[in-house]
Amino acid sequence: MTTPHDLDISDIKKGENIFGYLLNRVGRIEELDSWFYEFEHLATGARHFHIRNEDKENTFSVAFKTVPDDSTGVAHILEHTVLCGSKEFPVRDPFFSMLKRSLSTFMNAFTASDWTMYPFSTQNRKDYYNLMAVYLDAAFFPKIEALSFKQEGHRMEIEADSDVPEKRKLVIKGVVYNEMKGAMSSPDQVMVRSLMNALYPDTTYHHNSGGDPSAIPGLTHDQLRAFHSGHYHPSNAYFYTYGNMPVQDHLAFISEKVLQHFGRIDPGTDVFPQPRWERPKTVIYPYPLSLTEDAEKKYQACLAWLMADITDSFEVLVLTILSQILLGNAASPLRKALIDSNLGTALCDGTGFDSDNRDTMFVCGLKDIRKDDAKQVEVVILKCLNQLVTDGIERELIDSAIHQVEFHRKEVTNTPYPYGIKLLMAFASSWMHGGDPVNILSFDQDFEILRKRLAKEDFLENRLRSQFLENPHRVLFTLAPDQKMEGNETRRVADELDETFRQMAPDTIASLERDAGALMKLQETQEDVTCLPTLELEDIPPEIKRVTPETASGPEIRYSRPTSGIFYFSAAAGLESLTAEHFLSLPFFCHALTRMGTRIHDYTEMARRIDASTGGVGLAPHARIAFDGSDHCIPFVSFNGKCLNRNQGEMFDIIEEVVSQYDFSDTVRLKNLLSEYRAALESSIVHNGHRLAMSLASRNFNPAGSLNEAWHGIHQLRFIKRLTDDLTEEKLEGFSEELSAIGNTIFVPENLKIALIGEGEAVSGGATFISATHTLSKMRCPASSDKGYGTPPVTVEDFLPHEGWQTGSSVSFVASAFETVKMAHEDAPALTTISKLLRSMYLHREIREKGGAYGGFAVYNPETGLFCFGSYRDPHIVSTLNVYKKASEFIKSGNYSEEDVKESVLQVCSEIDKPDPPGPEARKAFYRQIIGLSDETRKHFKRQLLAMNRDKVIGAAEKYFVSDRPHAVAVISGEQKLKEANRTMGDHSLEIHDI
Repeated sequence: MTTPHDLDISDIKKGENIFGYLLNRVGRIEELDSWFYEFEHLATGARHFHIRNEDKENTFSVAFKTVPDDSTGVAHILEHTVLCGSKEFPVRDPFFSMLKRSLSTFMNAFTASDWTMYPFSTQNRKDYYNLMAVYLDAAFFPKIEALSFKQEGHRMEIEADSDVPEKRKLVIKGVVYNEMKGAMSSPDQVMVRSLMNALYPDTTYHHNSGGDPSAIPGLTHDQLRAFHSGHYHPSNAYFYTYGNMPVQDHLAFISEKVLQHFGRIDPGTDVFPQPRWERPKTVIYPYPLSLTEDAEKKYQACLAWLMADITDSFEVLVLTILSQILLGNAASPLRKALIDSNLGTALCDGTGFDSDNRDTMFVCGLKDIRKDDAKQVEVVILKCLNQLVTDGIERELIDSAIHQVEFHRKEVTNTPYPYGIKLLMAFASSWMHGGDPVNILSFDQDFEILRKRLAKEDFLENRLRSQFLENPHRVLFTLAPDQKMEGNETRRVADELDETFRQMAPDTIASLERDAGALMKLQETQEDVTCLPTLELEDIPPEIKRVTPETASGPEIRYSRPTSGIFYFSAAAGLESLTAEHFLSLPFFCHALTRMGTRIHDYTEMARRIDASTGGVGLAPHARIAFDGSDHCIPFVSFNGKCLNRNQGEMFDIIEEVVSQYDFSDTVRLKNLLSEYRAALESSIVHNGHRLAMSLASRNFNPAGSLNEAWHGIHQLRFIKRLTDDLTEEKLEGFSEELSAIGNTIFVPENLKIALIGEGEAVSGGATFISATHTLSKMRCPASSDKGYGTPPVTVEDFLPHEGWQTGSSVSFVASAFETVKMAHEDAPALTTISKLLRSMYLHREIREKGGAYGGFAVYNPETGLFCFGSYRDPHIVSTLNVYKKASEFIKSGNYSEEDVKESVLQVCSEIDKPDPPGPEARKAFYRQIIGLSDETRKHFKRQLLAMNRDKVIGAAEKYFVSDRPHAVAVISGEQKLKEANRTMGDHSLEIHDI
């Protein structure tokens, strides 16, 4: 009998049968230095695409076309519910349990508009098959029990009324229900989902696949189960594997676990093209805006077109290039025309080319406009497009756009996903509609066709005419603020629930109470999860990954790394001389420096130069803490650039000009950048509410926390709002002088530590280029130098916040923080372990399962020594704060086993050992050298971690989780929720601030 390991994949030929699969295609993808294998399972029709290379971070995914015909969120709720127990693993939450029992570098599940995906990545073979077993069983043989549906989807419960304690009321709970309430509080989410509703009226994209909170309660358990049986079938499945493990082992495993149990069906999940319109349309959709905001200039307007079929890889590439030409940088003609119109502050949410749906779409417009300016936005867009068609597109813009698209397809990164998953995301949508993954991954052939077409005709101008100007499937879309919308919806739901409760029969009330009790009992049950596979501490390598620089005579640190023809420049400028009056302005300085232009080239010329020769040049502020025992704050500005090896000279010319010839005198450009920057900060609140709340709570414990909040938190947004609310020419000129003063403080001799990262010759070439510069060569200093890297005069306020910050959100983000010890202390490994224990064994149950929030977090930062709690898209405030208080009782109780401690150690080690691509990996090593975090310190910490046990955890818990330890609290939420919380909290109420 043939076994997987008896087979060498190189011996398998096209047309051969292997474990019931037919190998339809095999070939080389030169751009990825990889081979691809395309299989079809003969009995079921399941598709399997494999990419083979030497990457040790192996990836698996199974995806299904999921095509909802309403907005109840059935696909999204099913994604959650299948992960709540299955045939082989009948435990309440195998997915979150496996997070504790694995060394995965990524585990998640996604619901898109027309597909649902279950991917993971890991470097460990045993772990890979452990996770695959759980994922396969969850997807194909889930339990989908009624109580799981109620927990993850929606349910009605009866609880005390916070306003009238003796009164009871009916409420709606559920993880997805609250997640989508949070999502639909965010203007960008409302914008994109409303655009799809308008542009695709006759297909599945008309519906909200995540679920509209007003429609979610209409979904029944039977409908959920029916959706699973019709969609989660091998005939509707798309399997993907990637990495250096043998594909034949994967095929055998999947066949044995799943495919042998199914036959072939017609799932009926084809998504047909949207019928095209004969004339454009005009629509207006509302979104909720806080009562504290001025609604006059909070409209968004755009034009949106339906474009090419997603399966046409060449047309998708052409539209991607056109999007880059039109909108990619400050010199892009459509972006410039829109911003220069002064109608709005920034490009609208959803701007750009979207190739995720069967029919692709293109969106462009402005945010923060007045109601009556929507038509003028349309005029600006069409005038620009007509002018480009008539006058032609500059060849420099075309070449720059092609360079940008090629560069970012070539670069190996793991942000925001591991590289194997990033490749899958690039072709998944097309693949599931019949497109060819190879055409997308082998992009050089389409670029070659494009270059030939460009040489013979006005190719892109003709595409602008046909796809934009002569395309009647277009909508003029306005997103309008409605300051009564959230309140009206809250009252509508409350009134309907009150009426339902009044009419509810006693036996129905009893049934709800029984269900609530049963769910509570289920959530409280300590389960036996030994049926789930796990790794052992022996499976964890005791060593850490080291990145050692070359020994070189020059002051630059040199890292010789296999970066696939890409060169990385990384530098850090000390901030010891920065004055306190400039602290809040520093992040905008970093944002604006490469976008403002110089004394030699204006901002459009610089934008073109940067896009034509680099993969990006940018700065960012950091506030770190030294690991040398002094614990002093080390703030610095990072300066990073990347380019193809052949473009090193051009990139260093740009960097030299930026640091020596910066110019903030163009107040028109400065004003536009401030408006864009403010809009980006405002739109980040609901997406990053948990991080922002934790930053607020952490800000007064040490100088690093104070600076990080000032630079990256709510206080940065408040500073920018104050600056821009009444932005006179005089204020602009004063701010321009302040930005120049910051540059004069930072870009001085011997204040720049530099790292050069790439292949050997490129690194040497980079050092030569720096030596040839006039200013940059004088700024560099040895990596060992401390000059300029001391702590500036940071003022840390002498109180711990107990605050609420109100914004337009129907859900809350609740944070609490307290001080412990730092990484060098013997208790640090135990505190890291405690953070994972609390999240997985306590907060997940109390905040997500019981409370209905999307997530609850416990985070220990070994650099600052702070321990933080946080919640995400949380329907509660007071009960969540009570959960945080009771966390101390849980962790000191010792109500967990040595196995639980081991699982928490596994989670920490998976983060420590998570791989990075060669370039970013070396940059992290460079930053570690700046703050004095040695490899020996990292290795010692990991070895202490691997020696962790229950007694050490309890000992640390008793030492730091005590009632008299000062805690800080910060909550970001809507005005009504904060007022309700304060009525309950009485003397311990939150001090309320407007964001």
